[in-house]
Amino acid sequence: MSNYTLHRGTAPLLISLPHDGSAIPEAIAERMLPTARRSVDTDWHVGRLYEPLATALGASVLKPVASRYVVDLNRPADGQALYPGRRETGLVSTIGFHGESLYRDGDEPTAAEIQRRVNEFWRPYHDALSQELERLRAEHGRVVLWEGHSIRSRVPMLFDGQLPDFNLGTADGASCGAALQEQLQALLQGQSRYSFVVNGRFKGGYITRHYGRPDRGVHAVQLELAQLNYMDEDSFAYDEAKASVLQASIEQLLRLCVA
Repeated sequence: MSNYTLHRGTAPLLISLPHDGSAIPEAIAERMLPTARRSVDTDWHVGRLYEPLATALGASVLKPVASRYVVDLNRPADGQALYPGRRETGLVSTIGFHGESLYRDGDEPTAAEIQRRVNEFWRPYHDALSQELERLRAEHGRVVLWEGHSIRSRVPMLFDGQLPDFNLGTADGASCGAALQEQLQALLQGQSRYSFVVNGRFKGGYITRHYGRPDRGVHAVQLELAQLNYMDEDSFAYDEAKASVLQASIEQLLRLCVA
């Protein structure tokens, strides 16, 4: 079975959902603490949010099967920090978003195991991502890579207070053209339902920063959503009523990208 799924669309838009997966192989799970086996830091239900929109727009969708606890696809393969000087989870993290240990004492992954996970899970996803971006860019002359993420609205280890509802990241403007960022920001400013910030705590992870090359026709944008807007953050239950309202706002942003 493949470690990812890719739906190839026809529009110049690729939606990447690198933290949508929640599966943990048994050989890894048996060394983890019981709470970690639930993969609680998953970007819950982002596939359910985005896939109907992708179908309507003709976008491609790439998502993994495995949990970010197996390997974080949005980190560089060499394990370098995304936000130097801040406490954060890593490529193959041993802590969760609240600073809690994921593994039993003495069962943390070795350097050799980390490399195996990179080879088995990280590289195939990035190979698929690169190839699909190139296919769409070659066909259309330009392509937008949309990084779909979500997170609990309050994670004290990562940020103070409550996160804005929409957190748009473009690596401080380096990963996409200025016109696209301005249009997305203007759309968010024109609505009053959701709070937002651009290039705040989440400026875009490795995928946004690495693949965004506006000078070559590849524009990358990350959207980190506060999960309370479409689900119950304690039970992880999907809230259909909230989600349908949120999807309407996301669809407007995606339509800008396609246009």
